[in-house]
Amino acid sequence: MSLNRSDAMTTARVLAEALPYIQRFAGKTIVIKYGGNAMVDEVLKDGFARDVVLMKHVGMNPVVVHGGGPQIGVLLERLGKETRFVQGMRVTDAETMDVVEMVLGGLVNKEIVNFINRHGGVGAVGLTGKDGDLIRARKLTVTQDSPELEAPEIIDLGHVGEVESIDTGVVDMLIHGNFIPVIAPIGVGADGRSYNINADMVAGRLAETMNAEKLMLLTNTPGLLDKQGELLTGLDARQVQALIADGTIHGGMLPKIRCALDAVSAGVRAAHIVDGRVEHAVLLEVFTDEGVGTLIRGPGRGPR
Repeated sequence: MSLNRSDAMTTARVLAEALPYIQRFAGKTIVIKYGGNAMVDEVLKDGFARDVVLMKHVGMNPVVVHGGGPQIGVLLERLGKETRFVQGMRVTDAETMDVVEMVLGGLVNKEIVNFINRHGGVGAVGLTGKDGDLIRARKLTVTQDSPELEAPEIIDLGHVGEVESIDTGVVDMLIHGNFIPVIAPIGVGADGRSYNINADMVAGRLAETMNAEKLMLLTNTPGLLDKQGELLTGLDARQVQALIADGTIHGGMLPKIRCALDAVSAGVRAAHIVDGRVEHAVLLEVFTDEGVGTLIRGPGRGPR
C-alpha cells in the first residue's frame, strides 16, 4: 500500500532533514546513558534498540551505559532484603552487591543486548566495568550535616563507588569490530572489590575519555525546564551555571546537569538531557533540528 501524498511529503521531509546529521556524525562516538521508562516499557525498549542499530548502520559509533535501580529493588524485595538510601544512593553491603552484579551485569545487561541483536546487521556485546579492566573504581564516601553533631558525619555506603579511571581498550576493540558495546556500571577497586557506580557518572567519564561527539542522558522528564515549566535548550556552560545559581536547576536534576557540564568542559562536543518516555527519542535528538530534550553545548559549538 502506497503512502498518501501528505504522509509521503512528511516522510520525505524527515529523511531529508536527517541527511546532514548522518554526514556530520559518521564515524563519531555517541555515548548514551540508558535508563528510566525507556528501560521498562516494552515499546520503548524495542524503539531504543532500533535507534542504536540504525545509528550503527549509518556509520555512527553508539556506546550504551545502562542503569537498573528499579530492577535491583524488585529482586532485593523478593529476597526480603531491606534497602536503605542515603542522599539518593543505595547503601550496598556485600550481599546487596552480589544482587547488583547479578541484575546489572546479568539480567538487565543481557536483555538490552538481546533487544539490539534481534534487529540484526550489527551485534551488541555486554560488559561490566570489570571486563578488560574497563572501569577502575574507588570507594565513594559522603558526609551528612546534623545540628546534633559538632562536625559532618562520614557515612559508609558500602560497595558504592566512583570512577577513578577508565581504560577504553576493550570498548575500542568492539567498536572497530562493528559491535555495539553495552556497559553495566560496575567497577573494580584496587582492593579487588566490586563497586556499584552511578550510571550517569560512568557515561560522562566514558564520553570524556573517548572524546565523544555527544553524551546523551535519557531521563523521565522532558529535559531542563525553566521556572515557568518551559523547556530550555541550546545552552552553554555559563547559562547553565546561572540557572544553578538562581535555583532553576535543583534537586534530582542537579547531578545530571553537573555530569553534562563536566563532559562538555572536558571536550565532549555536546550533552543532551533527553526525554526517554518519547518513542525513538534518541533518533529524534540526533537526526532532527528540534530534538526532544535539552542540549548543552561545548565552548564554541553551534546550536546542535
